[in-house]
Amino acid sequence: MEPISRRAALQLTALGVAGAVVGGVGLWRGSSPSPGTTGSDELVEPPVLTAANGVLAVDLVAAPGAVLIAGRTVRALGYNGSVPGPTWRVRPGDRLHVTLVNQLDHTTNLHTHGLFVSPDGNGDNPFIAVEPGQRFDYDIRLPEDHPPGLYWYHPHHHGMVADQVFAGLYGAIIVEDPTDLPVTRERVLVISDITLSPSGDVAAATRTDRMMGREGDTVLVNGQVQPVLRARPAERERWRILNACVSRYLDLRVPGQDLTILGVDSGRTATPTAVDRVILAPGNRADLIVQTTPGSADVLAVPVDRGAAMGMMAGPRTSGATLTLARLEVDGAPAGALDPLPVQPAPRDLAGLDLARRRELTLAMGMGMGMGGGGGMYFTIDGKAFDPDRIDQDVTVGDVEEWTLVNTSPMDHPFHLHVWPMQVLRDGTHTPEDVTWRDVVNIPAQDSTLVRIPFDRYPGRTVYHCHILDHEDLGMMGVIRAT
Repeated sequence: MEPISRRAALQLTALGVAGAVVGGVGLWRGSSPSPGTTGSDELVEPPVLTAANGVLAVDLVAAPGAVLIAGRTVRALGYNGSVPGPTWRVRPGDRLHVTLVNQLDHTTNLHTHGLFVSPDGNGDNPFIAVEPGQRFDYDIRLPEDHPPGLYWYHPHHHGMVADQVFAGLYGAIIVEDPTDLPVTRERVLVISDITLSPSGDVAAATRTDRMMGREGDTVLVNGQVQPVLRARPAERERWRILNACVSRYLDLRVPGQDLTILGVDSGRTATPTAVDRVILAPGNRADLIVQTTPGSADVLAVPVDRGAAMGMMAGPRTSGATLTLARLEVDGAPAGALDPLPVQPAPRDLAGLDLARRRELTLAMGMGMGMGGGGGMYFTIDGKAFDPDRIDQDVTVGDVEEWTLVNTSPMDHPFHLHVWPMQVLRDGTHTPEDVTWRDVVNIPAQDSTLVRIPFDRYPGRTVYHCHILDHEDLGMMGVIRAT
């Protein structure tokens, strides 16, 4: 195992400062439902920005300020003064012109999570650093054949990612379908979590929080606690659900309602499939159809056991008790019938293609002298903590590779590769029955996941990492270069 470089050690040491920055944001307390109580507010969706004439031009201001979170006016972090930030709606072939304005007290940047776009220059480039008081112009072009679906944007400056996302910097991106689906309505549900300290601040993470991956004590849907969704019987709703939590896995259920999955991340099922639950790792998204039936139904998040850090006294991290995220109230006259959902194009299958190379990557965490991460805890991929000046994987544009992702630690790690989606061949002991594509794949504790990756187009340099964002900040990230 290689020692952490001085650069990496300095980055890890800086995490203590990052926590202090967010912990000092502050808020003004007001009346609101307490976490875990039933809310009465109607669901409010983020503001929407839609591309026109093939271009979406956005001034995106990252700043502390007065934003409404969980019914309180909070001085947290937000994009354009809201939490979540505005939802961007674009079509394949569109361009994103985003001017990121940094009004924070610390460095930031922007990642368009899941988009199949160039990582080079002023594209989806995680190595850009936008300093306080500066602005940066991103120019991101979606290919004409970009998969439709739900994606998202958030900061990605190493060492600051978890703190900035936890404090409110995230928003949804929708890439439209070629033809609108026959649904009664569409909802965007951005699920996140946050902890507010007794003094009214966005709470700084403790050392244990960073080792385990922090989970906030209040879970939000579009910045609200237990909002109410109203519908008539026999309506067909499309719910686009984003897990924007820093570390929390979501096992989502809506008892008494008929659920059909269209896809997860950019992956689509050829035929919509009935389900009774959807499990989303941090960073995953779901495209879900809800056929409403009369009555009141809770939208639930059931605890997920994602393991425990060795040597920690906190025990397994199970995401606490079952949470009620929202309430669906269905009453009134039944809605009229809609056309059947269309069959989607069959997903691409890499099973019969020649492989250019097989690789094995190992994600590890443990206790060791001099390994950084605070208290001797280290977080590595292939025995190395992140170094932006090192190339960890060299790939060739146009190749298809097979990667075995090994997790030697006692905690699950959700693995995210920028730019290129992955076809999942095996997830631990589970082999998908259908062709399955993800841009975040779970690697179970002390197990492995097998994926195939088509490195289509886009030369450049980007990253892969654990999407428990505290673990990413602590070094569980590598650099990949495509030529």
